[in-house]
Parts: sequence; C-alpha cells; structure tokens
Amino acid sequence: MPDPPPASQPSAARNIYAFGLTSFLNDTASEMAYWVLPAFLVSLGAGPAQLGLIEGIAESVASFAKLFSGYLTDRVERRKPIVVAGYFVANAVKPLLAIGGAWWHILLIRFSDRLAKGVRGAPRDVMVAESVPKERLGSAYGLIQSMDSAGAIAGPLAALLLLAHYGIRGVFWAAGIPGALCVLVALFGIRETRHRSTDIPAAKPTASKSENAPVLSVSALPASFFGVLIAVSLFSLGNSSDMFLVMRAQDVGIPVKLAPLLGLVFNITYTLGSWPAGWFSDRFSRRLIAAAGYLIFAAVYFMFGRAPSTFAIWITMAVYGLYYALTQPVLKALVVETVGPEVRGRALGVYFFVTSVATLAASLLTGELWKRYGASVPFYFSAGLAAVSAVLLVIRRGSPARQREAATL
Repeated sequence: MPDPPPASQPSAARNIYAFGLTSFLNDTASEMAYWVLPAFLVSLGAGPAQLGLIEGIAESVASFAKLFSGYLTDRVERRKPIVVAGYFVANAVKPLLAIGGAWWHILLIRFSDRLAKGVRGAPRDVMVAESVPKERLGSAYGLIQSMDSAGAIAGPLAALLLLAHYGIRGVFWAAGIPGALCVLVALFGIRETRHRSTDIPAAKPTASKSENAPVLSVSALPASFFGVLIAVSLFSLGNSSDMFLVMRAQDVGIPVKLAPLLGLVFNITYTLGSWPAGWFSDRFSRRLIAAAGYLIFAAVYFMFGRAPSTFAIWITMAVYGLYYALTQPVLKALVVETVGPEVRGRALGVYFFVTSVATLAASLLTGELWKRYGASVPFYFSAGLAAVSAVLLVIRRGSPARQREAATL
C-alpha cells in the first residue's frame, strides 16, 4: 500500500496535498471542456486537419514557455507566484470557449491555456521535488497524478450531466467554477519551498556550468538525462492529441453525447494506477515501469487503428489509462533523479520542451496522415514508434541500482 507523505514533515505533506487538490480542480475544469471540444469543432466546420493545427500550434508555443520556465525556476527564489499565475490564466480563458464562433477562436483560447500550463509546469514539479526526500519522489508525483486524473473523472461526469440541459457552450461556462476554486487553493494552500540540496548532491562541475548558462544551454545536464530524453522524444513523435482518439471513436459510431464517458473510463484506470505506479517506481526500475506503459500505448493505438467495434473502443479506452499511470509520474521522477538539484528546473524545462515539440509534430502528422490515407494509418504509425521507444528506454549501461546511484554522484 503506498505511503502518504511523511507525517514528520507536515509542511511537506501540506504542499503535496495542496498540489493534489489544485490538480484535481484544474483537471475537472479542463476535462469538462476537453471531451466535448472535438464535437464543438465539428459544429464550427472544422475537421481532423484543423484539429491537428490547433493542438500543434498550442503545444509548440507552450513548449517554448516550458523551456524558459525551467530556466527561470532555477534562477528565482520564489516559485509559487509563477505557479499561481499559470493556473489563473488557464482557468480564466477556458470559459471563453463558450463564445467561440470559428475554429481559429478555439485556437487562440487553446494557445493561451497551453501557454499557461507550460509556464507553471517546471516550477510546480520542482516544488514537489523540494517538498519530499528523493526516496519518495515517485509516491509524491503519483499521488498528485492520481488527484489530477480523479479530476479527469469528475470533469467528464459533470459535462455529461450538463450537456443534455445546457449544451456544449453551457458546459464551457460551467468549467469556470472548478477553475476558480483551483486558483484559490493554489493561492492559499501551497507554501513556498527552498532547495533541498542535501537530497541529491550534484557534482561541482555541473554546478559551475549551470551558474551562468544561457536559457538554451544544456551543457550542465548529464548524459543519463539525454538517454531518457531520446527515448521519450521518439515516443512523443507518435503521441498526438487525445482528441484524435475521441474523433476516431465518433468515426466508429460512438455518439457525441457519450464522448465524455470515454474520458471517464480512461481516467478511472489512470486514477487507480498512478499512485501505485509511483510507489513501485521508488522501489523498482522506473525505466521498466515506463517501458511497460509505452507497450500498453502501442497496443491501444493498434486497436484504435483496427477499431473492430464500439465495444472494443470502450475497453481499449479503459486500458489506455494504464499507459498514463505507468508513465506520467514515473518519468517525472526519473528525470528529476538523473540531475542535481540546481538544474532540476532546467532539466524539466528541456524535457517538457523537446517532448512538446515532438508532440506538435505528432498532432500535425496525425492530421495529415488521417486526411491522406484514412483513419487507421496514423494509429498504426504511433503504435510502432511506441514499441521502439519502449526498447530504447530500457537499453542502458549498468543495473537500475547503479543508474540511480550514478545520478546522485
């Protein structure tokens, strides 16, 4: 059974739970809008190509925000204002989807939403790492991810209940309620952190390199970090927006009114699996656990390529949640433990930036492949990349124990 944050560190426990509640409320708001957005875009005359463009542009701009945010995180004393500002902007623009009258309006709103997420991501994850000892990283990230995905259950359920009475635009307006609560919890619940320099002592050369390094410099980051980054980046080239899964499900025959339920079944397994996955990753190989998640992704996308029936789509969406549970909290912990504390923000910024650029390419490529060759081809392509990435992730020198030990030297 996963352990809660240590009781001997009440402020640390408060921060982890505050981040968890903030994530729950934020994702409730996001998922209320997310799973009905493809149908809304169709009603505005947009198709797969426009969807790919919207998601691609939004993610590409967010990726630059993540890179700069990671650099800034290592330079500033107070990270909480950046995190709060990120949550505020994202939840202020979300209800504006309700007044969108063209697909490019949605592009502007998604642009602002993802930009705000990019700004808050690195400082938030560094604050989490500074709130717990290194041997609890996986558990901390897993708990927050579980709360995040619990919100992704509440969001589609709320959307489903509201959709029949108030329509899609009414759902967008209602998303502002949990969004406002999210900002309040972030403002009053999260406490500022300081560097936990005794947890993961860094090599002196790394510290000197990072002292005055420019924002685009990666010379301070170790080779072990880039080994992880290569595998994750290749995978991300096939990891397009989940909106394509929703669009594929509707293409197979699942009605628009049931689209929020796709998010529900997916997020149930995501919620149940995230904390245990993080807990196990504190005790076993993070790489093997993440690679298993990639193989599950490959199986899911292969099944979406075939799409034999609507029943198969429902089952596959439930399994899809396991991919997220096995990778999202685990990969964050893996990245954090491969670098010293003085470059954690930079490492997370580079990680988020590179994977976001790859995700941009994935969304654009998926939209074009769908348009030119039909719905099955992009899903088969993504499945193949995921399988190769799983192999790359586990190919490394030394045992998992030696890898973790090396990250602390």
